[in-house]
Amino acid sequence: MKVSDFNYNLPEELIAQVPIQKRDESRLMVLNRENQTIEHKTFKDIIDYLQPGDCLVRNNTKVIPARIYGKKETGANVEFLLLNNIEGDIWECIVRPGNKLHIGTKVIFGEGLLKADILDTMEGGTRKVKFSYNGIFNEILDQIGLMPLPPYIHEELKDKDRYQTVYAKYRGSAAAPTAGLHFTEELLSKIEQKGIQIANVTLHVGIGTFRPVKEETVEKHHMHSEHYYIKKEDVDKINTAKENGKRVIAVGTTSCRVLETIADENGHVKEAEGDTQIFIYPGYKFKILDGLITNFHLPQSTLLMLVSALAGKDYVLKAYNEAVKEKYRFFSFGDAMFIQ
Repeated sequence: MKVSDFNYNLPEELIAQVPIQKRDESRLMVLNRENQTIEHKTFKDIIDYLQPGDCLVRNNTKVIPARIYGKKETGANVEFLLLNNIEGDIWECIVRPGNKLHIGTKVIFGEGLLKADILDTMEGGTRKVKFSYNGIFNEILDQIGLMPLPPYIHEELKDKDRYQTVYAKYRGSAAAPTAGLHFTEELLSKIEQKGIQIANVTLHVGIGTFRPVKEETVEKHHMHSEHYYIKKEDVDKINTAKENGKRVIAVGTTSCRVLETIADENGHVKEAEGDTQIFIYPGYKFKILDGLITNFHLPQSTLLMLVSALAGKDYVLKAYNEAVKEKYRFFSFGDAMFIQ
């Protein structure tokens, strides 16, 4: 299967640069796999497509303000992006300029609030970094760090909270699970009142989610690894829905990847923690997923391949081309799609 099979033409002006004023007033494209129809709605209409007893599974990870700017002892400017907490105060970081940041280099951030020593060069050119500071690391990051917005967003984000879901709880992501950005507290409350169960998973989204597929054939692509866990109370909600013949609907591709990683062949899940490198593309047989709420994804991306595995490549690309024609907003701050 060729990566180029998952291409579509996207005018640059359709890439959303800022969030819409009210989260649940973004647009919603509804795809019905059985009837092969395409409907145009507003996101808050999602409640009309959810039935009592269905289980909505969302990712409650929280994005950390992981982009920090500092200076070497020589005074040269540098940029770090915190990727992964290895242990204690030791992190894996993307550093720029990489050719100037060798082992033993010391960097100062926030006029001394935070200091860093480069310990090692890791696979792929990232660095193993030890931070030192007085106080609480997360509070210092909140003070000096910026949200690590995707590379296609060029506007400054005025409100940090708009790159968090309203239910974000556990810190650890380098990117937001963006399908969840459309939900408001009010909409979630109405969904629960209708008798829909809401379960949580936690998957810390890595920056690998933005890395392009460099192989020519899909099967040769090596998927990045991301850490996840799910608690027993959430497992019980998901299994109850399945046992009652109701649907399990993932909010976002990250929730979908956790569910498909932990589900057995009968579509049941159990309490688990681990790392997943699951790569879902057409031909994949879903074990648990019945529906997916997702944003519009980059051409030739692994996320577009996942959506195509669920709904069929031709149908998905037809929907994407219609979204372009109808001037939907694309990517992280863009509009949403519901595949049922």
